[in-house]
Amino acid sequence: MFGLIGHSTSFHDARRKAMELGYDHIAEGDLDVWCSAPPQLVEHVEVVSPSGKSIEGAYIDSCFVPEMLGRFKTARRKVLNAMELAQKKGISITALGGFTSIIFENFNLLQHQHIRNTTLEWNRFTTGNTHTAWVICRQLEINAPSIGIDLKKACVAVIGATGDIGSAVCRWLSKRTGVAELLLVARQQQPLVELQKDLGGGRILSLEEALLEADVVVWVASMPRTLEIGSYQLRKPCLMIDGGYPKNLDSKFSGDGVHILKGGIVEFFKDIGWSMMELAEMDRPQRQMFACFAEAMILEFENCQTNFSWGRNNITLEKMDFIGEASVRNGFSTLNLKPQFEAAIA
Repeated sequence: MFGLIGHSTSFHDARRKAMELGYDHIAEGDLDVWCSAPPQLVEHVEVVSPSGKSIEGAYIDSCFVPEMLGRFKTARRKVLNAMELAQKKGISITALGGFTSIIFENFNLLQHQHIRNTTLEWNRFTTGNTHTAWVICRQLEINAPSIGIDLKKACVAVIGATGDIGSAVCRWLSKRTGVAELLLVARQQQPLVELQKDLGGGRILSLEEALLEADVVVWVASMPRTLEIGSYQLRKPCLMIDGGYPKNLDSKFSGDGVHILKGGIVEFFKDIGWSMMELAEMDRPQRQMFACFAEAMILEFENCQTNFSWGRNNITLEKMDFIGEASVRNGFSTLNLKPQFEAAIA
């Protein structure tokens, strides 16, 4: 069985969902009540691959909401409690989605393996970052040419280049896609220098400098709240892949010639009978999902129940090849830009 650990996009949405599920005592509570609320297994689902293989899964709501990010101990407890619940339910491989993965890595939750009477078995969990990185790379390779960008001549900026997903994207673009120039952007200088050495190339630039030069921008870091950059500063055409969380590039960038694509999103080949994606702002919630979630499903389809994505900067090109081939084989495709005539109608 595969598992997915997620959360609502806001406190408002979380309360509405809790009311729909019949958890009135939680739904009516304030944020302090939600901080003490335990995780809930809210949905079971059966998924069938194109080959006819059937797998079962479960969605666990961590009862975390973004408004809790400033409460370190609460955020840590929410993620660990959800992982404990997944393990107690006998789930073989569980993906951490949204902020749960970010919290796990940034707060170094590997130091907290013991939760009450449970010792967490790390091999039961995956961040899903390998599949997310592969999907973002394929989105770039598919969609840039569709708007007139020749990747062999293109300048590609990766914002958040030293992170787990960002560094994997950089390695893929450098070794497999062969873009003309790779621009490396991150907050800390020394990891950038080390990444540049590992890649054997790439230019280290500030965010503002990179945005002026890039034909394609892959954004896999949180966006500064104070960032205000008009579309006139971007090249035309420009493809911007929003691979961060939450996805909010469209609130900062717009204009003719600027194409914004939700990065790290996949679509299953047919509808899935679930409701878990309805609050995730998916265009087709019965088919579309975060690539990190899909990684757990793919691993279950492939009988590869292990922590495939784990730790920082451990994603190899070989692992990306494996998960990418398995993704296609099991009925997943990348989310792509709408053809221009469809976009005009929409």
